[in-house]
Amino acid sequence: MIDQILEKNAITPVFIDVGASGKKPEIWANIAGRSVYIGFDPDIRDIKKTKEGKFLREIIINKAVTSEEGRDTVKFYLTRSPHCSSTLRPALDSLSEFSFAELFEIEKEVEVEAITLNRAVKDLELSVIDWLKIDSQGIDLSIFRSLGEGLRSKLLALDVEPGIINAYENEDFFVDTHKYLVNNGFWISRMDVKGIDKIRTVKLRELAKTHYGSIGNAINNNIRKSPAWCEARYLRTTEHLKKNNAGKRDFVLLWVFAMMDKQFGFALEPIMEYEKIFGEDSCSKSMKRETILMIKRTGAFFRKILSKAGNYLLRKSGT
Repeated sequence: MIDQILEKNAITPVFIDVGASGKKPEIWANIAGRSVYIGFDPDIRDIKKTKEGKFLREIIINKAVTSEEGRDTVKFYLTRSPHCSSTLRPALDSLSEFSFAELFEIEKEVEVEAITLNRAVKDLELSVIDWLKIDSQGIDLSIFRSLGEGLRSKLLALDVEPGIINAYENEDFFVDTHKYLVNNGFWISRMDVKGIDKIRTVKLRELAKTHYGSIGNAINNNIRKSPAWCEARYLRTTEHLKKNNAGKRDFVLLWVFAMMDKQFGFALEPIMEYEKIFGEDSCSKSMKRETILMIKRTGAFFRKILSKAGNYLLRKSGT
C-alpha cells in the first residue's frame, strides 16, 4: 500500500546519510526503489555497497559534511575504527575511562574535502531532504542547524546518534540535541541507548597479564554497560506541518514514515489533518484503511502471543 501511495502521488523520497560507514539504514530498504539516496563520508574504509533494496538513485560523496559555510576542506581525524573517525578530536583523556578507548586512537590527521548540506543539495539539484540520518561523531546538532530554513522546515524525519559521555572535544550532546529538536517541531519516536564497560583500558591490560586474558571475556559478558551514546529517531509533528502551510506531499510522506517506523497510532494524525485541509479523497481513504488494518493486525498478533504464553504457563503449573 505504501508503494502504491507513493506512485499515485508521484512522490520520490530523498534520503541523506551523513556518516555512511557501515550499512545503510535498514528502514529505508522497503521503498528504496522509489527513493533517492545520498551518502557522505570522508572515511570510506567500511562503506557497504547496496545488495538489497536498490535505490532509484544512489550517490556516495567522499567528503566530510561541515556546518561551516565557505569551508572547502576540514581537518579529519582517522581513528583505529572507521566508525569513530570525526572532524572533532577524540577526547582521549575522558575516553580512557572506558574499555573501547582504543577504537578512538588517532592513526592519522588529514585534510579532507568538505561540503555543507546546503551546497550539496544545490549541486545535486534537489529541492528537499525528506529523511536525514546524521552520524557525524559529535556534530549532529550543528549539521542540522546549519541547514537553510527552507530545507530544515521541510525535513520530516531525522535520525541522530548524539553522545552521552564526553567522547569528542566540543561535541553536541544528547541533552542539547533533544531539547532543540522538540522545541522546533519534532517528537522522539524511538531511542536506543548504547553502552560500554566503565573500566580503563590500562586496567584491562594489567588484568589480562595476570589472568591470561580470560578477564576480558568475563568483563564483556558480566559487567553492566554504562550509557555512552544513543540512536534516536525524530518525526515531525502535524502542528509543525500546519504552521508551515505544508502541502499534500508532506502529510502523505509523514504518514509513510510513521508507518515505516511502526508508529501506527501517530500515523492517524497526518491523515486526519490531511482531510481537514484538503478534504477526504481516495488517497486519504487508502491511508486510513491501511493504518486501521495494521493497528488491528498488531493487536491480534499480541493477543495471540499472550494467549499462547498464558496457556503455556497454565500447563506448566498443572492448572
